[in-house]
Amino acid sequence: MKNIAFIVNPIAGTGGTKTKNRVSKLIRELLDLQQFSPTVITTEYPGHGTLLAQQFAMQDYYAVIAVGGDGTVNEVASGLVGTQTALGIIPNGSGNGFARHIDISTRMNRAMEMLNNSEVIRVDYCTVNNIPFFTTCGIGFDAQVAHDFEAGSERGLKGYMQSITKDIFQYKVEDYHLIGKDIDVETTAFLINFANASQWGNDAYIAPKASIQDGMMDIAIVNEMPLVKAPEFLWQLFTKTLDENLHVNTIRAKEVHLKRNNTTSPIHIDGTPTQIDGDLHISVVEDGLKVLVKKRF
Repeated sequence: MKNIAFIVNPIAGTGGTKTKNRVSKLIRELLDLQQFSPTVITTEYPGHGTLLAQQFAMQDYYAVIAVGGDGTVNEVASGLVGTQTALGIIPNGSGNGFARHIDISTRMNRAMEMLNNSEVIRVDYCTVNNIPFFTTCGIGFDAQVAHDFEAGSERGLKGYMQSITKDIFQYKVEDYHLIGKDIDVETTAFLINFANASQWGNDAYIAPKASIQDGMMDIAIVNEMPLVKAPEFLWQLFTKTLDENLHVNTIRAKEVHLKRNNTTSPIHIDGTPTQIDGDLHISVVEDGLKVLVKKRF
């Protein structure tokens, strides 16, 4: 019997008690209880998911399942890095970028059923100034979108598109300097995104060729572009063809240092607005996390 814990974000999806009750119902109806012994717990404050995950890992749980979006996944996974306890995901957020990247259904019942026929793989994660991220970390336009989306009243794809549409015509570019092995790039950029996985969420692919098992990050640099090119940018973002855009350059690296003129500009970490002042140091941690995925054979 494998011990697994479900950590539920009370503000993701339908929210609070409803989400916890739904998870408990799906466990009773769909989870193989001959294979798993489940525990369900709800987070009570930001960062609580990390502490809970650490506690379950110390108790040698087989897996901890994050029930929520990319922010919840980040919290739970941050508590599991470097341990023998695997991360599982029941997507219930607005973007679900990491879950989509590893082909976990965004329908909660199908994601629950997948746990019964899953296997553990090792994947990379990244850090920015020693803070873990698992999907993407960005500065510039996408960070502004994350801030506006977080502050908005409309959730899901509709709210996400509203934030993109609003900001794409208002955002002012900034100056950056990227330094790393064989990398010395000074640029005025619309955004710079450091991608461990391929997308922001909602099938918006900022780094279509990114892999979570290659020991590298894909750094997407979107340069200043004419406003008339905005529709093309949005189209390519959702059709996995952004790397074909003449205003987009992609660099692959294990480690980079980012200097910026505006040292207090916001960033996002896995879609969550974050404030880190000064320079940014981003690096890849290879094979640092165990993850449950659909069994391949």
